[in-house]
Amino acid sequence: MITRFRRLPLRSRLALLTAAAVAVAVAVAAIACWLVTRQELEHQRDTTLTSVRADDTTVKGLLRSCGTAPTGPSALFRPYTVQIITSEGFICSTVGTSPIKVEADDLLVARQQRGQALHDARADDGTSMRVATSPGPVPGTAVSIAQPLSEIDRPLNALAIVLAAVAGFGALGAATAGLWVARAGLKPVDRLTGAVEHIARTEDLAVRIPVEGEDEIARLSASFNAMTAALASSRDRQQQLIADAGHELRTPLTSLRTNIDLLVRSEATGRAIPAEDRKELLESVTAQMAELAGLIGDLQELSRPDGPSGGGPLQVIALHEAVGRALGRARLRAAGADLSIDAELGSWYVRAEPAALERAVVNLLDNAVKFSSPGGVIEVRLVNGELTVRDHGPGIPADELPHVFDRFWRSPTARSLPGSGLGLAIVAHTVRQAGGEVTLAPAEDGGTIASVRLPGAATEPPRL
Repeated sequence: MITRFRRLPLRSRLALLTAAAVAVAVAVAAIACWLVTRQELEHQRDTTLTSVRADDTTVKGLLRSCGTAPTGPSALFRPYTVQIITSEGFICSTVGTSPIKVEADDLLVARQQRGQALHDARADDGTSMRVATSPGPVPGTAVSIAQPLSEIDRPLNALAIVLAAVAGFGALGAATAGLWVARAGLKPVDRLTGAVEHIARTEDLAVRIPVEGEDEIARLSASFNAMTAALASSRDRQQQLIADAGHELRTPLTSLRTNIDLLVRSEATGRAIPAEDRKELLESVTAQMAELAGLIGDLQELSRPDGPSGGGPLQVIALHEAVGRALGRARLRAAGADLSIDAELGSWYVRAEPAALERAVVNLLDNAVKFSSPGGVIEVRLVNGELTVRDHGPGIPADELPHVFDRFWRSPTARSLPGSGLGLAIVAHTVRQAGGEVTLAPAEDGGTIASVRLPGAATEPPRL
C-alpha cells in the first residue's frame, strides 16, 4: 500500500493527504458532536423522567382501574408509560401499555429502602425503556415512569446520518481543494522540472527560471539559476582550456615533427646531416620534448579538482624556508643567465600545502629570471608576510597587466621565450587557495614587482 502511494504523482499524494487529514478532522468533530448530543439528550430525558410525579388520587385511580376498561388516568402521563409497583411486587400499568419488568431496585423503592431508581428495562412486548422509579404517595407503593429509548435514538440516528454526509462531502471537497492547491503550488516545481529536462535533452545551460517572491520555491529557483550559471561558466572555461592547450601544444609538436622528419629522411636516403647540424637538431628535439613535458605537467596541475597542489594536506609551514629552497633552484638558472639574486627573508609561518606553495614561488622566480636583462639583479624580500620579487627587465605594459594571470596568456614580446603561459596562473590559483593574494605591477625605475600576501604569523604556532 505504501509502495503504491509513493508511486503516485506528487500532486495526487498531496490531494490524498489533504483529503485524509480533513476527513479525520471532520470525523473526530462529528463523533464528538454526536457523543455530546447523546449525553445531553439522555441527561434531559432522565431529568424529565425523575421530575414527573403522580399524586395520591392518580395512584389510587390507577390501582382501581387495573383490569378494567381504560379510564382517564392513562391519558395524564402521555407519552410516558406509568406503572404502579407495590412492595409485594404487584404491577399495575396504564391501560394500553405493555408491562415493564420490575427490577430489584424498583422493589427497594416501593419498600422505602431506597429513595429512587433509574435504569434501562425491557417491556413485555420487547420495547427497550428508560425507567425512573420514585416512592408513591400511597405507603408501600412506587411509581415507575418510563419512556422508550427510541425517543432519543431516532434523532441520534438522524444526526449520525447528517454528520456522516457532512464528513463525506467535506473529505470530497478537501480532496478537490487539495488537488487544486497542489496544482497551483507545484507550478514553479513544474517549471523547474521542465527546465531540468530541457537542459538534460539539449545541454542548453542558458536556461533561467523566473524568480518570484522570497519563499522556498523562489530560493530553489535562484539556486538552480546559480547552478546552471556556474555549470555554463565551468564548461566555457573547460572549452577555452582545451582550445588554448591545443594551440600551445601545436607549436612544439609541429617543430618536433619537422626535426624528426629531417632525421628520418636523412637515415632513409643515406644522406648524412652534418655533425653540427645534427647536434643542433637533437638539441632542439630535446628542448621541445622538455617544453612538452613542462606544458603537460602544468596542465595536470591545473586539472586537479582542488586546484594546483602536491596532493598533500594543508599544514603550517615556514614560508621563509620554502622561499629559501626555491631560491636555491632559481640561483642555478640565474647563474646561467648572468644574473644575481639578492634575498632578505624575514620569519613568516603560513597554512598551505608545502609542495604547491614552493612551486608557486619557483614560478615567480623563474618569471623574474626569464625577463631580466643579463648582468641584472633580482631582489627578493619577505617582510611581515609579504613576499616581493623585483626584476629590472623591460617591464610589463599597462594594457597587459590585467591578463598576466590568465591561463596560456603570453605577452607578444615574450612569445619567442620558452614557457607555456601557465606559470603565473598556477601562482595565482595556489596563493588564493591559501587565502592570500598576488599582484604584478611595474616598478618606478623600470622592471616589475610581483607581490604575494599570505595570512600567517611571524612566530610558529604551537603544535597540537
